[in-house]
Amino acid sequence: MAIKLIAGPCVIESAELLDTVAERLVAINRRLGVEIIFKASFDKANRTSLTSFRGPGIDRGLRMLADVKSKWGLRLLTDIHEAWQAAPAAEVVDVLQIPAFLCRQTDLLLAAAATGRTVNIKKAQFLSGADMRFPYEKAREAGAGEVWLTERGNIYGYNNLVVDFRNIPDMLRIAPTVVMDCTHSVQRPGAAGGKTGGNREFVPAMARAAKAFGANGFFFEVHPAPDAALSDGPNMLPLDELENLIKTLL
Repeated sequence: MAIKLIAGPCVIESAELLDTVAERLVAINRRLGVEIIFKASFDKANRTSLTSFRGPGIDRGLRMLADVKSKWGLRLLTDIHEAWQAAPAAEVVDVLQIPAFLCRQTDLLLAAAATGRTVNIKKAQFLSGADMRFPYEKAREAGAGEVWLTERGNIYGYNNLVVDFRNIPDMLRIAPTVVMDCTHSVQRPGAAGGKTGGNREFVPAMARAAKAFGANGFFFEVHPAPDAALSDGPNMLPLDELENLIKTLL
């Protein structure tokens, strides 16, 4: 099975940012003979602070993502947070992602499955890998064709995440595709004075360790200038570092 690769900015900041990242992903795909799925969120509904940037919203955000697909020919992934968002998002994107905190929301899973799109369910920070059998079964029994599971770490203490890499083989017993979210797993939730901090220097090691445990998908949030990003900057990988990291995984 070819590995699944997902990359893009945390949130849609501007059309210019989307084009900058998409152009680079197309070039990497061509040089390395891979397919990177483009990821960006139209709304970050679970930000730490009320004043945090959330994105352009579903209507404008989906139009911007459709422009990326039309212009660059990339497959797309985006998050949905409410069941009603599944159908309109599925008209544009190829993969609907269920955020980790929402992976037990039955109506959300059923709505995503009903679209016929691939559903990527992120493991909640409070669940074990084995617990993901139940969200997976909900989506499959609701008619989803392809369901991926994504590891993104567990909360074991305040403002920190720890990855138990045994979750990867545990989830591979449930689903054929298990993705390692290499950037959200180095978050420091709420640790930066009303916003999320992170340790992006550990992203490459997270990816290599996940591969050693059998992960066959890798998710990277990337940005040309992470320190200036409007969401999740401290844990995003600089765009210029993505290609070499993918080479190590290949």
